[in-house]
Order: sequence, then structure tokens, then C-alpha cells
Amino acid sequence: MKLSDFDYDLPKELIAQYPTGCRDDSRLIVFRRGGGGISETRFANIVRYIQPGDLVVINNSKVIPARIFGRKKTGARIEIFLIRKTGGGNWIALLKPSKRVREGDEILVGQEGDSITLVREVENGEWEVKLLDTMPEWDFIEAYGEIPLPPYIKRESEKIDKGRYQTVYASCKGSVAAPTAGLHFTEEIMRKIQWKGCTVLSLTLHIGTGTFRPLRNEIIEDNKLSPEYIRIKKKVWDEIKLTKKDNRRVIAVGTTTTRMLESLASGAIEDRREDEIDGEIWISGNTKLFIYPGFKFKIVDALVTNLHLPRSSLFLLVSAFAGRENMLHAYEWAANRGVRFYSYGDVMFIQ
Repeated sequence: MKLSDFDYDLPKELIAQYPTGCRDDSRLIVFRRGGGGISETRFANIVRYIQPGDLVVINNSKVIPARIFGRKKTGARIEIFLIRKTGGGNWIALLKPSKRVREGDEILVGQEGDSITLVREVENGEWEVKLLDTMPEWDFIEAYGEIPLPPYIKRESEKIDKGRYQTVYASCKGSVAAPTAGLHFTEEIMRKIQWKGCTVLSLTLHIGTGTFRPLRNEIIEDNKLSPEYIRIKKKVWDEIKLTKKDNRRVIAVGTTTTRMLESLASGAIEDRREDEIDGEIWISGNTKLFIYPGFKFKIVDALVTNLHLPRSSLFLLVSAFAGRENMLHAYEWAANRGVRFYSYGDVMFIQ
């Protein structure tokens, strides 16, 4: 299977640079699999398409202010992009420019000269770094970090992004990119879904920088995705499996939620463990699951998702779910109507 078969043209002016005025004011493309057609409405109307008895699953991961700008003692400016925790105040990070640094360097941040130490270079251009240990870890990140916007948003982060590049239900710190399908939901919509007789359950998948990295190999099967950390209560996973047995729909909010649910169902969790915390059993581990056409979905029946980059792993996932030709047609249909694409863009409900 060739990556070039999943390419499409998109005018740059359709790439959203800012969010809409209100979360639920985005446009909603409703795509019905099996020849049911395609239509457009406002996201505020999504509750109409959710049925009593449906189970809606959300990713509650919270974006951290992962971009930290500092300087070497020589004055050279260095960007540190935190990717994932390794423990004890240490993180794996990307550095820019990476050629100007070496092991043991201290990168000064802030006016007080607080610092981050470069412990060692690991692999794929990544470094292990240690945050200042005289300040609580999250206090340090909140004090000096900035929200990391995707590279196709051609501006620096602004005050609006601190709130709007998070879902209203974000609660578990760890992502460096937002689970963007969830950005459209408001607290009122979440309440309406539950009032309709639906269940809403949450899980956690911390999104890494791999979501921005292009697939490099033309042969799709030759590509691999970076691992992403997952965490879910065992009783939540049990309820999801029971929903499937009862022949009720499981609606995934986002490709990250889909990837995690299908990883659990197929056993594609590395370092899987179960731990008891405060009387609850939690399942955790890492997933590298790469979903592309030919994949057999075991859990997800309907999907809320933004419109994704061509040739990306996310576009491959939605093509696996709804069909390549269907998605190429739907994306062309959306572009012709001026629908806004990518993270701050509009949204699609595939059912």
C-alpha cells in the first residue's frame, strides 16, 4: 500500500490559524458509512446524532506547556521541547538547535537564572534532561513553558491558546498536542449527551510529538509510530466491553481515543500492567498501534474527528475506518465548502 494514495490538495487558507469564537460554533460534517451520504450542520447539533444507550468515550489528557526557551551561558538561545517524563524530574526532550549543545550543559531559563541540565543524548535526536530540583516539577513547567502549537499554525502561542487548546474535560497532564476532536465540546453539550441517556467515560492517552511527524516511507507498512502512554480504569474498560456485548454503539471522540480502544482490544499494549491505586485497578502501558486500511475495528462504531493532514497516520486511521475513497471524497467536498482544516478547524462525525 502506497502513502501517495492518501494525498490530497488543500488551499493554505483553509488551514485554521485560530479557533472559532465559541467551541461549539464549528461546522460539523456528518458522514454516514454504507452509502448514507454526507451533510453539514453546526457542532452544537451533534447531540441529535447520538442515540440513547450510546457510550461516548473521551481522552482526558491535558496539554502541558512543553516549549521552554532558554539560553546557554554563552548567550546562545536554545528551545527545549519536553516530550515525556522518565521520573525523578527527568524528561525526554527535543532541543533546537541540537548541534550547539553537549552533555552536561546547563540551559538557563527565566530572569532568575533557573536551569535545565542536559543529561545525555539518547536516540532520534532526543535528549534526557533534568529540570531544576529546587522547584516542584509542574511549577517549573508552568512557570517557564509555553503551549506547543502544531507546526502548521504559523504564529506563536497567544493567551487564547492556553484555554482553547485544551478540552473542557482535560484533567491528566502529559500531552504535547491536544486531542483536537474534543476541542469542540462544551460543558453544556456534555450534559445534554448524558441527559439523552448516554454514558460518557474517560481514558488517558498522552499524545507525543509523533502526531506531528510525517510518515517517511512510501510503503505504508514500513512505517512505525512512536509509543504513547495510556491509562484507564479496569472497570471502565470492562464497561466498554459490556457495551459491545449489548450491541450498543461505542462512539470515540478522536483518533487518540480510537487508537487506545483498539490497542486494548487487540492486545497491542507494551509494558502493560495493572496497579491498585486507592482501591481502583488501573491498566497502563504504551501503544505503538498503527491503524491503516485493512485494519479490523473491534470496538469503535462511530468517530468524532477533525480533518487531518494528507499522508498522515491520522488520515490513514480515518480512511481505515470509513474507506479511502470515501474520505478523499468527503475531504474534497468539505474543502469546496470552505470547511476549516486541522487542529483549530472544523469537525466530522463518521457513523
